[in-house]
Amino acid sequence: MSLTSINPATGETIQTYAEHTKDECNQILDNAGVAFGKWRALSFAERGDCFRRLAALLRENAENLAQTSTAEMGKPIRDARGEVEKCAWVCEYYADVSEAALQDKVIETDASKSYVTYEPLGVILGIMPWNFPIWQVLRYSAPTMMSGNTTVLSHANNVTGVALAIEKLFGEAGFPQNAFQTLVIDVPQIEGIIQDDRIAGVTLTGSPRAGRAVAGAAASVLKKCVLELGGSDPFVILEDADLDAAIEMGVTSRLMVSGQVCIAAKRFIVPESIRSEVEERLVARMKKARMGDPLEEDTTFGPLARTDLRDTVASQVEASIKGGARLLEGGVTPEGPGSYYPATVLTDVRPGMPAYDEEVFGPVAAVIGVADEAEAIRVANDTPYGLGAVVFSADTERAEGIARNSIRAGCCFVNSFVKSDPRLPFGGIKQSGYGRELGTSGLKEFVNVKTIYIA
Repeated sequence: MSLTSINPATGETIQTYAEHTKDECNQILDNAGVAFGKWRALSFAERGDCFRRLAALLRENAENLAQTSTAEMGKPIRDARGEVEKCAWVCEYYADVSEAALQDKVIETDASKSYVTYEPLGVILGIMPWNFPIWQVLRYSAPTMMSGNTTVLSHANNVTGVALAIEKLFGEAGFPQNAFQTLVIDVPQIEGIIQDDRIAGVTLTGSPRAGRAVAGAAASVLKKCVLELGGSDPFVILEDADLDAAIEMGVTSRLMVSGQVCIAAKRFIVPESIRSEVEERLVARMKKARMGDPLEEDTTFGPLARTDLRDTVASQVEASIKGGARLLEGGVTPEGPGSYYPATVLTDVRPGMPAYDEEVFGPVAAVIGVADEAEAIRVANDTPYGLGAVVFSADTERAEGIARNSIRAGCCFVNSFVKSDPRLPFGGIKQSGYGRELGTSGLKEFVNVKTIYIA
C-alpha cells in the first residue's frame, strides 16, 4: 500500500510513499521505547539544548520546509514561512520554561517529607492534520518531549513529505536516535497502534468524528488521550465596536489557510442595528482578498487542501442557500485545475442550515443577525463546539465580562482574532475536545503526577 501527496493548486502528483509494514511499525515502536530510556535520563538543560538546536535548524531550513508545505497542502508561501518561525519559537519557549514548570512541588503534610513529582509516561502517539503541517507537530511534540517522553508521529497522508522532513531535522539536532519517528501509515492501522502496549498515550488534532474514534480506541485500553477537535467559532461584533478593526481581523481569521482553521472566525454574530453595514464592509473586504497560486507572494489564500474538502464546503453553502440563506459574495466553484473555492459571504443564516449548525472548513463567512447582547451570547453558545470565540466592543470591560463569564469556549479573545501562543493553554470543551496543549498545561498532559510520602 502507498500514500500519495497531490498538489492541490494543480492536481498533479508530487510523490508516492510506501506505507510502513506491520513489521516496520513494530520496529519503530520498539526503537521509540529504547530511545525513551535514553531521553528521559537527560537533564532538562540537555533536552533544552536539543530543542534550541532544532529551532536553529528550522530557521535554516525554513524555505525548504515552506516550499514543501505549500506544495503538499496549498498554504500561501509567506504564511508557510511564518509557520516555521512559530515552530522555532515553541521549541525555544519549552527549552526555557520546562524545568521550572516540572520541578518537584513540596506540600506540607503530617509526613516528614511529602511532595509531588512529574514522571514521563513513555512513547506518545501524535495524530496530526494537514492544515498547519509543521506547527501542529512541534506544538505537541515540544512539550511532550521536554516532559521526558518520546514520540511517534502519524501525520495526514497528504503531508508525508513534511513529516519526513521534520523527522530528519530532529536527527540532525542531536536528539537520541529514534526519539522522534514518523509512522507512514493510513487510517486503518491507527487503532492498532493506539492500543499497542508500547504506546503510553495519544494526542489528536482532527475532526470530532476522528476524536470519537481515537477516544474510543484509547478508552478500550484505559489510555490517556488529548483531543483538539473542530470549532464553529463565534465572532461577536457589538454595536459599539470599531468596525474597521473588527472586519479586518474577522476576514484575516476567516481566510487563513483558505478558511481551513479550527479557530477561524466562522459565525459573524451582529446586532440588527449594524448588520447591513457589517455585511457591506465584510463583502468589500472579502472581494479584496486575492485567491490564487500559493507560491505567489501577493496571494491571500490558495486552494483547499483536497478536492473532496472543496466539494464538501460547496455543498454546505448550497444547502444553506436552499434553506433560506442569502448569498452576498462568492459561492461559485471556479473551473480549471486545483481545489479552489472563492471567498464567500452568506447572510440570513439560521439554525437548520449547515452554515449555522456545522463547521464549514473553508473561506465562508456566515452572518447571523441578533436583537441584542443577550441574544448574541445565546447564539454564540448555540453550537456543539467550544473551541474559540471573539467579542468586539469599544467597551473592553463589557467584552471581557462576556468572554469570561458568558461564552462557553476554551479560548476567548477580546478585540482580536483567536490564535495559539506557546505561552497560553490551547484547547476546547464540548465537541471541540478535551485536554490542553501549549502553556505549562501542555507539559503536564503526558506525565504521571506522582505523590511521594515519607513518614
